[in-house]
Amino acid sequence: MIFAYPKQAEFNRVLPKSKIYEHGKPTRAVRDGFVAQINQIVWQCKLAPETINLPSRPGVPEIEIFSLELKTPEVSEDVLRCIDKAIPLPIFYNLFFDSRVKTVAAYKRPSDADASRWVVDAYFSSPWLPVSGERSALPVALDMAGLYEQMLRRLMPFPARPGETLKDHVERLSQLRSKQAEYAKLEARLHKEKQFNRKVELNSQLRSIKTGIDTLAR
Repeated sequence: MIFAYPKQAEFNRVLPKSKIYEHGKPTRAVRDGFVAQINQIVWQCKLAPETINLPSRPGVPEIEIFSLELKTPEVSEDVLRCIDKAIPLPIFYNLFFDSRVKTVAAYKRPSDADASRWVVDAYFSSPWLPVSGERSALPVALDMAGLYEQMLRRLMPFPARPGETLKDHVERLSQLRSKQAEYAKLEARLHKEKQFNRKVELNSQLRSIKTGIDTLAR
């Protein structure tokens, strides 16, 4: 899912990594990640009331689109979190590598406890697609919050349940990821286990986790 952005929303300013470091306060390891993984960051578009004629809403005054030209096939989540921490607005990243592109974004919102602080939740991404491939039109929405919700949901691997809020949808998929990781870890243990009784016990645990995964995925 790669979106086509309107011409009037184009911003196209190179964003120096030093500016991110200044506001994101990365650790040495994260700085090393910036250097090793990213060639250039471009502030590609600003989806805002003045550029796409949609009213802003609390928590979503505008949506930023960043293009990241990568040196490696992937960029670490810690690097993206540093950028998200430095810029208190929702951001969608278009990652470019080897004539392919994919979109990545986190669910990002002002904290319930302190609206001046932003919470960066789970990240979601599209598959890698050819740079020359077809782009999708932006979803139709009544305001910036509605646009943000629809754009983010299109990156999520499982659709929303009827009436499920964006926050609840993200929370459910985060639980699902956690269960999937737990399942993979237990499965690896099962393959190494020699004792029959332990194999039986691990299989029972795997069946229970699988039930939880199936429930969360629906």
